[in-house]
Amino acid sequence: MIITNLFDLPSVLLSEELTTLLAESKSSANVRIERIVSTGQASDWYDQAETEFVALLEGDAVLEFENGRTVALTKGDVLLISPHERHRVSHTSSNPPCVWLCVFWK
Repeated sequence: MIITNLFDLPSVLLSEELTTLLAESKSSANVRIERIVSTGQASDWYDQAETEFVALLEGDAVLEFENGRTVALTKGDVLLISPHERHRVSHTSSNPPCVWLCVFWK
């Protein structure tokens, strides 16, 4: 058994997001759980084959979708992103850093 704390964060601002794989299933469901720490980064466009459940545990962020919709997230907000729903992260706070819990499945 491995014990980790989702809020065990780096002590300095990161130049890139930090992604930690927390759990992964190799079954037909192919589930993956990640913790992502963002400190002011934005992303390129994502077009994922998986469904993504996003929970923002700390900080605030803005997601932009290809259809022009934007979603502002704050601490405690959750969002479900469908497969191939093109999106990007256009803003993440650095103080406090964004702590994301993301669950992906096919």
